[in-house]
Amino acid sequence: MKEFLSKMAKQEKLKLVSKSDNVSKSYLEKSKSNFESSRILLRNDKLEEAVSFVYYSMYNLVMALFYKVGIKSENHASSIFLLKEVFGFDNNLIKEAKTERIDKQYYVGFKVSKKEVEESLKIAEEFNRELKGFISGLGNKEILNYRNKFEEMLK
Repeated sequence: MKEFLSKMAKQEKLKLVSKSDNVSKSYLEKSKSNFESSRILLRNDKLEEAVSFVYYSMYNLVMALFYKVGIKSENHASSIFLLKEVFGFDNNLIKEAKTERIDKQYYVGFKVSKKEVEESLKIAEEFNRELKGFISGLGNKEILNYRNKFEEMLK
C-alpha cells in the first residue's frame, strides 16, 4: 500500500492542502443529503441506488474529516486506508459498504432486499454518528499531529 500511496502522491491525487472548515461542512451536508436520499430510494423500491447513497453518505464524511485536517484524497481505497492508518478510526464498516456499492452498481445478478438496505442504513447511521463526533472533537493540536502522521506516510 505504501507504493500505491506514493504513486497517488506523485500524481497529486493525495496531498496536504490548507485545512478548510467550509469545505468540511460542505461534505458534512453532502453526507446528510446522501443518507436522506438513500431513505427516499428505499421507500420507493430503488434498492440498488439506495445502496450507493448509503456508501456515499459514509465516504463524504471521510472527506469532511480530511478537509478539516487539510488532506486531499482523490482515491476511495486510499481514503479508506488512511482513515484507519492516520486517524486510527475503524474502517471495516465503510470497506463493507464500498464492496456492496461496487457489487450492486457495476455487476448484474446481485439481488438486494429491503431488509439488507435497512441494515445498511443502520450501520451507516452508526458509522456516521461516530465519525461526526470524532470530527467535532478535533482541536488544533490533534489536527497538526494527523497532518504530520499523514506526511510521514507519504515519505
